[in-house]
Amino acid sequence: MTTRTLPLLRTLAMLCGFATLVLGLAGSGAATGPFAVAGLTLFALYCMGHAVLKSYAFTAWVFAFVTASMYYPAVFGTWFGFDLARLIVPLIQIIMFGMGTTLSLADFGRALRMPWPVFVGVALQYSVMPLAGYAIATAFGFEPEIAAGVILIGSCSGGVASNLMTYLARGDVALSVTMTACSTVLSPLATPFLMKALAGRLVPIDVVAMMLSILDLIVVPIGCGLVAHAILYGKSSWASTARPLAVGTALCGAVALAVTLSGEAAWGRLAALRGGLIIGAALIGVVFLVKLVVNVVMRGPENWMEKALPIVSMAGICYIIAIITARSSEKLLAVGLALVAAAVLHNGVGYVLGYWASRAARLDERSCRTVAFEVGMQNGGMASALAMNVLSSANAALAPAIFGSWMNVSGSVLATWWHRTPAGRPGPGGGPGRREEVR
Repeated sequence: MTTRTLPLLRTLAMLCGFATLVLGLAGSGAATGPFAVAGLTLFALYCMGHAVLKSYAFTAWVFAFVTASMYYPAVFGTWFGFDLARLIVPLIQIIMFGMGTTLSLADFGRALRMPWPVFVGVALQYSVMPLAGYAIATAFGFEPEIAAGVILIGSCSGGVASNLMTYLARGDVALSVTMTACSTVLSPLATPFLMKALAGRLVPIDVVAMMLSILDLIVVPIGCGLVAHAILYGKSSWASTARPLAVGTALCGAVALAVTLSGEAAWGRLAALRGGLIIGAALIGVVFLVKLVVNVVMRGPENWMEKALPIVSMAGICYIIAIITARSSEKLLAVGLALVAAAVLHNGVGYVLGYWASRAARLDERSCRTVAFEVGMQNGGMASALAMNVLSSANAALAPAIFGSWMNVSGSVLATWWHRTPAGRPGPGGGPGRREEVR
């Protein structure tokens, strides 16, 4: 965006906000919809081009989509007989595939070289946050489905947003990526059993179905993303030659088609994994094809995936949140403020206990900051999909939607503060910072 565009966007956003306020005070609530949605959309565009507010652009887009879904829920409901809720699982799989393309086998192997920090982070992830979710849901007296959603978001693995926040906060990005990868690999076992133990009395929990769903939603697409990573960044001649790339495109397309056409009966209980395999194979084929066209034929930039993925992920998560909100708009109006308060408390507990427990475990300052983000920020997309796909409850998906939005706001603020505070300076809460230690 040009320097002339930003002031225009800001002015138009302010005018839309003023119109929304005036119409709201005049009692014309329904008429505020177009101005409210347009104002937030313009503000999100403004944030994307602003040097300081850029880190809040995603949150601004979330507010724009949520507002649109509250005013116009039918837009996010059913199109020509097709229920848009069926898009949630494929969108999550695409996002997780993108996460996989940012990883390599070295990220998992790194856990062997730094076992203690990884153990501390993952242990806190799957102890502090589920128990905090259970305690907060009980203290707030949420109805069973809402409470189950609060516990669910606390029982999920770390999200990719923590990696970005760690980078902005001058934390240990390698450690962050490794912890995210390890907690994700453990999620098919950890999340279902935590949900059974903590939320089993609130809603029915099918442990096996949830395990298979996590494998389908998270692990299979990430595994396919690891394959795509080798294609994108491989130095071998096959990864940059037209014929192997064309053959790879055809083979992946054939695999995706074969799995699609195969009947569920042939897969048995593993039929739950077909969606992830189809999406994964198809996307690997797309990576082969786009690399062939962009890198070999057009001689374009090699980092096209790095530019495209953040946009795809942001759009996918925003649309998922809008679909969920449209189905639970009345419930959101009833418990929205309480859920926001619960999100702030839950997230804050994760940051504080993650940081100070790491200090108690004698980790260095950069690692403490990293663990704080990993513990405090969960995979909201995963929780939303499990709520809709396994718990079959839009109400249970409300907490992940709200918690996910708040985590990005708080994470951005904390990352900015830590970025301005060198590792030797005081830590959060006024405690003394610690100089780097080598483990």
